Amino acid sequence: MPELLNNPEILRLLELSKNGLLFAVWETLYVTVVATLFAYVIGLPLGVLAVAGGEGGVLPLPRPVMAVINFVINILRSVPFLILMVIVIPLSRLIIGTSIGTVATIIPLIVAAFPFVARLVEASIREVDKGVIEAAQSMGCSPFQIIWKVMLPESRPSLISGFTTAFITILSYGAMAGAIGGGGLGSMALNLGYQRQMKIILWVSVVVLVILVQIFQSAGTRAAVRLDRRVGDKARRKAARKRKAEKAGLQ
Repeated sequence: MPELLNNPEILRLLELSKNGLLFAVWETLYVTVVATLFAYVIGLPLGVLAVAGGEGGVLPLPRPVMAVINFVINILRSVPFLILMVIVIPLSRLIIGTSIGTVATIIPLIVAAFPFVARLVEASIREVDKGVIEAAQSMGCSPFQIIWKVMLPESRPSLISGFTTAFITILSYGAMAGAIGGGGLGSMALNLGYQRQMKIILWVSVVVLVILVQIFQSAGTRAAVRLDRRVGDKARRKAARKRKAEKAGLQ
């Protein structure tokens, strides 16, 4: 036991737990939340336009405009994140003033995430029953009303699931940002755990990331299920059948 406590890796881990681990978790969550927010500010309208502005959509846009939107989304999605981080370094310097540090990683995270978010939103909105949209059009609703009051509310459970997927993906991207000087758990795992051969710190960082992913995945799945009216209707029908059977059994 004394030998274990005198182990340099254990002592370093205890020091990090007291001074750095919680701060690394905070940096990771801060970057992920901010990057996800801005990714949705850009990606949500693009995803809506990809559906509403297409041929047969509620708000048809000129083909050149749609071609540009799809090209931007596809070209950014096709670039691996590590390469994209390097490409976006000049943009980070222009906006933030530096390309190193926790805040500087937000810019490449946004650039990498908003095309992914756009496709997730597009997939969610395409799941909306066309009959509901046609009914809204027959009632004289404007394209904005159809988007805001029909398409987005009807696709809400799928949008929540997509948000969870995007959040976890950005969380994993943020961990990789440690390779270019970013902070958080990724920096701790790479700089201390891997490069300095402190395996305990490496595994602790990985375990904390796994725990964070599990927490957010469970919360997102639960929220999507609760908002899904189809699941709610099925549960209510099942409960009604159960009450009816119990009542018949008592009689």
